[in-house]
Amino acid sequence: MRLEILPVQGIGDVTEGDDLAALIAGAAPWLRDGDVLVVTSKVVSKAEGRLVDVPADGPERLDARDRILADETARVVATRGTTRIVQTHHGFVMASAGIDASNVDKTRLVLLPVDPDASARALRAALRDRYGLDVAVIVSDTMGRPWRNGLTDVALGVAGMPAIRDHRGEVDPYGNELFVTQMAVVDELAGAGELIKGKCDQVPVAVVRGYLGTPRDDDEGARTLVRDASMDLFSLGTAEARAAGLREAATLPDRTGTDPADPAAVRRAIAAVADVVAPGTVFTHVTDDEVRAGLAATVPGWPASATGLLLGAAPIPLDPADLVRFGADVQRLRAALAAEGIGSVLLPPPGGSAASATLAI
Repeated sequence: MRLEILPVQGIGDVTEGDDLAALIAGAAPWLRDGDVLVVTSKVVSKAEGRLVDVPADGPERLDARDRILADETARVVATRGTTRIVQTHHGFVMASAGIDASNVDKTRLVLLPVDPDASARALRAALRDRYGLDVAVIVSDTMGRPWRNGLTDVALGVAGMPAIRDHRGEVDPYGNELFVTQMAVVDELAGAGELIKGKCDQVPVAVVRGYLGTPRDDDEGARTLVRDASMDLFSLGTAEARAAGLREAATLPDRTGTDPADPAAVRRAIAAVADVVAPGTVFTHVTDDEVRAGLAATVPGWPASATGLLLGAAPIPLDPADLVRFGADVQRLRAALAAEGIGSVLLPPPGGSAASATLAI
């Protein structure tokens, strides 16, 4: 495969209501069937009127930007200082919801297209129907990347080709079957196009030639690249994940697991709180089946689903303040157990025991 990346020059400043298909066709009469157009989302947004007026400077500008950012945000992923990484209503996770103040008048901000896939489809259809060009269209924008410095362009919308090349089920030259390899080819093409578009050169469209044979419509668009937050191992920033964990620790349900807890996991939970509980507080995991059954039989309200038992002993002597502290320490242990995936129920101590509380797990 031999690829060419060609700039489309001479488009000029795009304003609301401009006909992008006419501008591109006029600036690039050399376009061919099978070309992939990589179009900067900003010119799509400008043509579609996705612009908002804001003060040119001062605190009023910052306040206006914050209000707009809130409107464009579906959920906050991470914050650090004034930087906010958010998920947009499209599902994209990016800084400031993609709101852009570059290459636009100082009294305006540019928002992302409402539906980048629809924008790509409309531009592809216009070039095909009015100019007889069968091309694919990628609407691109710049994003940062976890774990790596630097920015790169990615696809927000696509028409005329699948967003992903799925290699699953193929066999490599060594005879190994591929099980998970799915290449985000439209992101790769968007990044290739950015190499010649640049950020200050006023080249909003690039053409990648040689990748596609015949474009074909794909109803999925670039939305197939958006990973659902429930499947994302990094769906929150560090501080936000910690805050979410603390909120969950404050509202732990009384619930035991259905399978026996891993003794090593219980030991880790006890060790995690060992340095923060009151001196003299002792937590003991009862691992002997016969002893556990005997103790459980004397604990009021012992849940039938419980498969494990922990005893908590408060320091002696125990005054009212110590009792409150012991309750807090038990909750700390419950949170540490929950972090190991172990549910628990706080119960009274076994009858005749020197323990102060029981945790059914």
